[in-house]
Amino acid sequence: MGKGQKALLALEDGAIFEGWSFGSSGEKAGEVVFNTSMTGYQEVLTDPSYKGQIVTMTYPLIGNYGINQEDIESREPKVEGFIIKENSAVFSNWRGDQSLSDYLIRHRIMGVEGMDTRAITKHIRLAGAMKAVLSTEDLNRDRLVEKARISPGLIGRDLVKEVTCKKPFPWTNGNDSQFSPHLPRPSTTCLRPKVVVVDYGVKYNILRSLYDVNCEVTVLPASSRVETILSNHPDGILLSNGPGDPEGVTYAIETVRQLIGKKPIFGICLGHQLLGLALGGRTFKLKFGHRGVNQPVKDLKSGRVMITSQNHGFCVDPDSLDPSEVELTQINLNDQTLEGMRHQRLPIFSVQYHPEASPGPHDTQDLFVEFVKMMERHSNA
Repeated sequence: MGKGQKALLALEDGAIFEGWSFGSSGEKAGEVVFNTSMTGYQEVLTDPSYKGQIVTMTYPLIGNYGINQEDIESREPKVEGFIIKENSAVFSNWRGDQSLSDYLIRHRIMGVEGMDTRAITKHIRLAGAMKAVLSTEDLNRDRLVEKARISPGLIGRDLVKEVTCKKPFPWTNGNDSQFSPHLPRPSTTCLRPKVVVVDYGVKYNILRSLYDVNCEVTVLPASSRVETILSNHPDGILLSNGPGDPEGVTYAIETVRQLIGKKPIFGICLGHQLLGLALGGRTFKLKFGHRGVNQPVKDLKSGRVMITSQNHGFCVDPDSLDPSEVELTQINLNDQTLEGMRHQRLPIFSVQYHPEASPGPHDTQDLFVEFVKMMERHSNA
């Protein structure tokens, strides 16, 4: 197969990388980041947390097992652009029904191969994640760098409104046990605990995992008010993952603040960050984020180390939290950043990583069982 159109990636600091298109053509701005996963590119593409980002995969060969309809994490790809070293034009997998290239073209997502992904990754690690423009249309280097500099970036932006659902809906599907570990269903006094998921950009496998532990799941838009959430009479509330800067989603912070003490709460990724802000803490931007499926996390109480799937560029500052109210439960062993917390008195806990995996290890999927048990204890109180 011949090369596609020439493509340029221009970073706001002036760095330029060359490649050629294998997806949709055009021009897109976003924050350029890297993901270290060897597999799971379909889940990465469809993870709403990547909205506003141009993703570079560090593994050199991508696309070899194609695309299937079972492993998507939202209705369509959410990345602004997708950069790889080499696209596998031929795919081979019994579940695959189309090539990566065809999938990107169908959804009008820019895909670029032939770039030096190692050089991009090393540059980001040294200089930090930064604004960038990916283009097959404008190949003027100086002009592209200027476009990158004036692009909006992630700081202070509300990207949640671009990925949240438009109206409430029930979720009634679980995981295929052939490809997922069996989650034990705790004995429940309420046969099916009702969970409201506030959708800041929820991944489907969070919903599947809740269903697998026998929850009745209702998904609500991120803008839902406290009265609407509570009118569903939930036994618990899950604050989902999502994209961008948590401080830009001011309405969500206020809603979470009002929900504290009303019902058991479980926060994941952006939901964890919003909970931290609602509890009076602060968040900060990481130099180049955590994106991959091999992030080691230590539980501070048990000493257990778990390998986790992660995708975030912001963190909760542990020093900003009141220790009389919030217990720090887990840390990242690579950089000591906060990975988990629990309220000292109320039925509330959260994690920065993705216990639902997809892609990645299943070391922490038992947190969904823990959430159900917390709802049980609260209902019996």
